Amino acid sequence: MMIGDLPKVVSRAEWLAARKELLAKEKEVTRARDRVNAERRRLPMVRVDKPYRFEGPNGPASLPELFDGRPQLVMHHFMFGPDWDGGCPSCASAADGIGRLRQLHARNTTLVAVSRAPYPKLAAFRERMGWTFPWVSSFGSDFNYDFHATLDDRVAPVLLHFRTEDELRQEKGTPWTDGPWTEAMRGEEMPGISAFLRIGDDVFHTYSTFGRGIEDFHNGYPYLDLTVLGRQEEWEQPSGRATPLGLQVGGPGMRLPDEYDL
Repeated sequence: MMIGDLPKVVSRAEWLAARKELLAKEKEVTRARDRVNAERRRLPMVRVDKPYRFEGPNGPASLPELFDGRPQLVMHHFMFGPDWDGGCPSCASAADGIGRLRQLHARNTTLVAVSRAPYPKLAAFRERMGWTFPWVSSFGSDFNYDFHATLDDRVAPVLLHFRTEDELRQEKGTPWTDGPWTEAMRGEEMPGISAFLRIGDDVFHTYSTFGRGIEDFHNGYPYLDLTVLGRQEEWEQPSGRATPLGLQVGGPGMRLPDEYDL
């Protein structure tokens, strides 16, 4: 591993002074995050009227049943197409960090992953990875398309990172080509996270995020961002400090969790 341009070595007093300067900036970020979180909680919500059906370990389930008796539901849109042999390595990196859910349950919130692959494939892959979080299949329903986790203009209007087909043509374009949406992209699976609220028998969609909006759930990024070497990715500053590992989401070094030689 190449390691260069390391921080200079200073006295404890000098380190403390520099740390306090950085702390002031961290506090600014914390306050900004609190404001954004408050705005997120103020977002309007949309009633979900379509009767979606899912398949899980106990058979068919409705969207309200996925709440498991709690008022809030957080959902990982896990990329796993019906004809795939295994799950997406990038999504698996996020899933590998999902631990016990009791802290969410204590706060009236349920977490579940949803994919389009048939449930037996999900169950087998979950067992292989040693995961314990709930995972259900939306195979045969419009759920993934309606919530833009599967993109196909023949089923539902394309909304990629909240951009329509027209906006993709006029703006930067798709993340993987920088060009417009094309028919060849039909069936593209997207990672994301959505949140729902249940009030009685009514379910409301309150939030969704994609792209870098879900990066805190990948690759141990919150921990790596505290370290001198950071994420060890090409774009990071200071440049040239560590050899890029290619382990970023979609990177050439990304593997399924049980395929790393560790």
